[in-house]
Amino acid sequence: MSENTIHAYAAMQAGEALQPYQFDAGELLAHQVEIKVEYCGLCHSDLSVIDNDWNSAVYPVVAGHEIIGTIARLGSEAKGLKLGQRVGVGWTAESCQCCDPCVAGQQVQCTGDKVATIVGHAGGFADKVRAGWQWVIPLPDDLDPESAGPLLCGGITVFDPILKHEIQAIHHVGVIGIGGLGHMAIKLLKAWGCEITAFTSSLDKTEELKAMGADHVVSSRDTNALKAHRGKFDLLLSTVNVTLNWQAYLATLAPNGAIHMLGLALEPMQIPAGALISGSKSVTGSPTGSPAALRQLLKFAARKNIAPQIELFPMSQINEAIERLHSGKVRYRVVLKADF
Repeated sequence: MSENTIHAYAAMQAGEALQPYQFDAGELLAHQVEIKVEYCGLCHSDLSVIDNDWNSAVYPVVAGHEIIGTIARLGSEAKGLKLGQRVGVGWTAESCQCCDPCVAGQQVQCTGDKVATIVGHAGGFADKVRAGWQWVIPLPDDLDPESAGPLLCGGITVFDPILKHEIQAIHHVGVIGIGGLGHMAIKLLKAWGCEITAFTSSLDKTEELKAMGADHVVSSRDTNALKAHRGKFDLLLSTVNVTLNWQAYLATLAPNGAIHMLGLALEPMQIPAGALISGSKSVTGSPTGSPAALRQLLKFAARKNIAPQIELFPMSQINEAIERLHSGKVRYRVVLKADF
């Protein structure tokens, strides 16, 4: 069997269960790294691509973009990495490295030949995966490889705005929606030293969220409760994909505060211009993060012993894991362990 053969689990059509799939990946390109997959997180974005919710899927789809593994092969132009090294790959597998955003260190905003790990590219629900060397992130020795995968997507998604908004320990940050992203935001912000308010539709999670680091827990749909927090937050991180009373949330911002959108809300936000002008408030958003931000995140997580809360499945039970994620009962991320 060729060294370029990859064994995977693939969706052959939208809505179908994943099935074993074998393909030839071709010769390893000079700038690429081939990684033997050990663990791979299962993210809602994987389901969206598998089911073609975003009309971007290229079938067969081999999803999986929260990948932890060891380097099996290095292209001749790959730099700063070595065989056997434990590394991770997240949402982005490649970027052009020559457009203005890439040269500025914002490769996640690449306007050239950016390649998403699971769109037109084979991801980590496989025994091996490939990526451009700049997007292959070294894993610190002190970071648990079993639970580290979700940091490479959900973790960087909530970490990058902390950097962008220059959040410090003196700031008060609210997290809207405490699921896969939200629970990681609480853990990171706690280690950052911030005061944290968790907004959730499930108040039965209150004690669990406080144990994670939330200082306050508030119903995300209680307008009266929101009024009690008027003018308080320097930053609100919204991880939800539902419509909320955004004007009420905007009123909870301190001067120069921002609502930062991370979840794909299904409807346009109804926000009057006057509510932004008064207090110099803003609504912002971001995707994941650059290779530099990913490296910073993993180093910070290792130093502060931050790990996502996971449920572990063997990769051979990938369809059962998908059903578990669909059920909404996961606490709080699913990780698959390769068992090919």
